[in-house]
Amino acid sequence: GFFEFFQLSEEIGAEPLPVLSCGLACQFQNSDAEAHVAVCDLDSYVQDALDLIEFANGDVTTKWGKLRADMGHPASFNLKFIGIGNEQWGPEYPEHLEPFIKAIRKVYPDIKIIGSSGPDSEGKQFEYLWPEMKRLKVDLVDEHFYRPENWFLNEGARYDNYDRKGPKVFAGEYACHGKGKKWNHFNAALLEAAFMTGLERNADIVHMATYAPLFAHVEGWQWRPDMIWFDNLNSVRTVSYYVQQLYGHHKGTNVLSLTMNKKPVTGAEGQNGLFASAVYDKDKNEIIVKVANTSDRAQPLSLKFEGLRKQDVLSGGRCIKLRSADPDKDNTIEQPSAIQPQETSVSIDGQVLSVELEPKTFAVYIFKKG
Repeated sequence: GFFEFFQLSEEIGAEPLPVLSCGLACQFQNSDAEAHVAVCDLDSYVQDALDLIEFANGDVTTKWGKLRADMGHPASFNLKFIGIGNEQWGPEYPEHLEPFIKAIRKVYPDIKIIGSSGPDSEGKQFEYLWPEMKRLKVDLVDEHFYRPENWFLNEGARYDNYDRKGPKVFAGEYACHGKGKKWNHFNAALLEAAFMTGLERNADIVHMATYAPLFAHVEGWQWRPDMIWFDNLNSVRTVSYYVQQLYGHHKGTNVLSLTMNKKPVTGAEGQNGLFASAVYDKDKNEIIVKVANTSDRAQPLSLKFEGLRKQDVLSGGRCIKLRSADPDKDNTIEQPSAIQPQETSVSIDGQVLSVELEPKTFAVYIFKKG
């Protein structure tokens, strides 16, 4: 239930983001209009959304805030986000979404509302829904992409030219699906890491991102790949998990400009299959550079840290790498530690790091700035 969901989010230090029905059934499975709630009959659905926000955040003197307190949690859960509708499409979606937006804005103007761009990362419905989300002034648009390797290789610059004045992006569900290999394997995780350099570089527009799905039982799954697999006694972290972990633990506070021949490193023509991004962590005083070499050959790298003051010294260098001799392999219940991040120290000559990055490798370089 929502109470347990909010508790879990609080316990692990995550922001809860409930996604509620907008009154439309799954449109993949229901083409009949009778399966959906008419817009004129949405009042109870809208009220459910308002009640949920009050349950999460309301004072103990309110109806739903009191219920939360009676359940053992008098303090607010500090809910900040709410999604309305998941992978809906067509004109019926904005028609159903609008009453929710009006009601939530009126009562809870600080809550961030998340709309959807549909089930696809491009195409007719995507191109229709984005302008509609702008018109309705949602705060974020939930984009989903379960796509093959080529898509991830070609989308490194996806967000470079997005409109900075409209809603922000929530990359709400994504995973690389290998062609003919729709299961967890190292190369898929590597391409996710490469694609995520574009998310990080465009953090001003891409505010949130979540790999999906999260959990799957080895004998009872509905979908793959998944981030964490388990049986009745064990669980295993996939390489995709470690990619997410490396980004999450080394996300920084400020994006830094990183270019090759004055262009972002997006795997574009002439960039030899390289993807890269850089951030600065003002809390740890660290400069962090992430590089994915998606090619089949080693690449010489020269990282030039320009713009530093003369007295600035980069020290304590370390490099964390994810790589595998077999790109089709991943961790399993039987071999849960087959592929893990490996950390080594690196030394830098002044403000230039010259190294060779192995083929099919994701690397995170971290330096203290002093």
